[in-house]
Formats: sequence, C-alpha cells, structure tokens
Amino acid sequence: MEESQIVNLQSDELESNILESDELNCMNKHKNNKDDKDNGSARVILSFARRSARLDARLERAKERYSSQYLLNVEDSLGSLRVKSDLLVDSNWVAKNWGNSNPLIVEIGSGQGENIVAAAESNPNINFLALEVYDPGVAHTMLLAGKQGVENLRIAQVNAPDFLASCSNGVLKEVWTFFPDPWPKMRHHKRRIVQPSLADAVHNALIDKGVWRIATDIEDYALHVHEVMDEREDFENTGKLQVSLPIEHVGKGNAQDAKDLPHADFAESVRFEGRVLTNFERKGLEAGRKIHDLTYVAK
Repeated sequence: MEESQIVNLQSDELESNILESDELNCMNKHKNNKDDKDNGSARVILSFARRSARLDARLERAKERYSSQYLLNVEDSLGSLRVKSDLLVDSNWVAKNWGNSNPLIVEIGSGQGENIVAAAESNPNINFLALEVYDPGVAHTMLLAGKQGVENLRIAQVNAPDFLASCSNGVLKEVWTFFPDPWPKMRHHKRRIVQPSLADAVHNALIDKGVWRIATDIEDYALHVHEVMDEREDFENTGKLQVSLPIEHVGKGNAQDAKDLPHADFAESVRFEGRVLTNFERKGLEAGRKIHDLTYVAK
C-alpha cells in the first residue's frame, strides 16, 4: 500500500495541491446537487493530495486493455473519487464481482501494485481488492496483474474511507495499509489515513478476528498508529516485539530531535511474510529507516 509511493513531491508543492472533499466536488463537473447531498459535501479531511499525471504509452495501453477486467465501477461519477451513494459491499457484491465467496482482503493505497499483485498470484483462493487513487498506480497494477494472468484481483479508484464506510459488517478478512503517506508536517498529521474514524470503519468491515496490518518506515507515524489503536477495546495489538519510540511527536522541521526526546516501549510485530519487498520499502531500508510492522486483530 503505499499511498506515498507514486509521487514524492516537495512539501510545498504537495501542500498547494491539497483538496478537501468540497473542493474535489467543485472540480468534478459531473457532480450534481443530489450527489453532493448523498455523499456529503462537508469538509472531510482527505489523506491524499489530488494530483493528475499523464500516463506513458505503456500504461495507457494497459489501462485500455485491462480496465474491463480489473477496474470496478464504484465511483459516483466520471472522474470522482467518491463512491456511489448506494454502494453496499457485502457478500452478494463480492460474489458479483469475483464470481465466488472466497475471503476478501483490501489494500488501502496499493501504489504501483507490486505487493497486492504478488499476494493475489500466490493466494488464488483469496480475493484481493486494491484501493488506489492515482492513475499511474492504477494502470501499473493492471499491467502487472495482466502480465501474470491474475484473476482474483480487482481495483477501485476511490477514497478508501468512503469505500470502507460502505462495507457491511464482517465482509473483509483483512485490511492492509502499507507505507501510507506520512504527512510529515505537524499541522498535516490530521491528514494521516490511520484515524479513529477509519479504525471504526475497518472494525465494522472485518470478520471476527480479522486483521488490520499496518507498516511504515516513519518512526513518528508508528507512534501515531500506537496512539490511535493501542487503547481501543475493539482491537488487540498482537505484536510481541518491544520497540522504543519517542513519546512526543516531531515534524518535518525538527525530526532530528526525536532521538533526544523521552522514549517508551511499544509492542510491534515481526515483518509480515505476506508482504513482498517493494522498491519503496527497499529504498527506505537503504536510507537507514526502520520498518515498523503493526498488527491489530478485531475483537
């Protein structure tokens, strides 16, 4: 999942591209008043910056060839990242789109698709859904899946919290959020995808003892996840490793001060064997960053 995998923009450029949901609706010429009412035009904080990117010829061909096979029609209108107001993700929806009743795993922010395509290829008896908002990532995921002949993968190009809010109780086996956008500036931490409201939606969507797997190579994001998740009564942190983290947050301007802050031990997990080593994760390791794996089981 890597929401930050597609584009690594300078922070000021990223900041200038931030859209809240009402701005997103205004940009979408196909939206009407009823859609705004049904989907909500309140200022919902988004965890991504809306960016457009031209597809190269290879990705354009992949999109044209494989969209009908892999891309689900769940957005409320052409070019929108909001889901249809009447979308209900339940067992019937799964059977309609995959043709079976196999367990479903969702990856939030699947990036270039390296991880979820490999997982789908290795687990043909499990259904996989990639949630990705960026065109290049969607097209590249199709390209990889098409080359491998993967049949148990689908892609939805919509806002992940919207999609999860449309899920019925117990429809998902697991949710994966690998290397989400860290939003390093302090004032942007509220945009991080892992939030109490998303945790509520994930818990509702998961089966009993279903799993939410999270990974990040940003120490401050790991602390953020612990703060959101560890005290919840509806999830259990099943990590057995003790990891020392600062107990105060830092931002882009003072990240170097983290080592001097008070620390405490937190429970984290060994690396998830079902996650392939993507180019994004490899670059983090080469830069000397520690990978934090966190595993939360729904009670």
